[in-house]
Amino acid sequence: MTDTITTTDKLEFSEDGKAIIPSGLKVLTILTFVGCGIGILFTLLMPVLYKFLLEMMDKAKTSGAELTAKQLEDMEKGKAGMELMQANMVPLIAVSIIGIALCLAGAIMMRKLKKDGYWIYVGGELMPVIGSFIILGTAQFTGVTSIIMGVGLPLLFVVLYTLQRKHLVR
Repeated sequence: MTDTITTTDKLEFSEDGKAIIPSGLKVLTILTFVGCGIGILFTLLMPVLYKFLLEMMDKAKTSGAELTAKQLEDMEKGKAGMELMQANMVPLIAVSIIGIALCLAGAIMMRKLKKDGYWIYVGGELMPVIGSFIILGTAQFTGVTSIIMGVGLPLLFVVLYTLQRKHLVR
């Protein structure tokens, strides 16, 4: 006799016969749902936010406050990056919304312990990073914060979901 291990042997079931979602995967998917909600909010508010930030930069330059040469140089770099983003707003919003939708769909599938959800999620995380790099080039990376939020956070979640792939059995 040969012993075969099926995917249902790896799952834990509740009393009513439903598969139990591992706690790590549960936490990650909840964080993904929250992140998708915040992401869609900021994506839709992006035109208003950039307009406001550009106005604030103009006011800071004309306020009469003493700014160092370094501060003025950093402000000009940031302003140039924001103007480039404003000029490419429609494609950036489209890439962001598609990426958020893919992340959300992938997280929902992973809550159902489906393996394909992982790849859909990874595509959703990487699409905005690659898409914005194609549209804007390196102009979007004006500081450490933009690098961490634009590249580091998506890669962190991809690594965390990769560690949870062993639970995806369907």
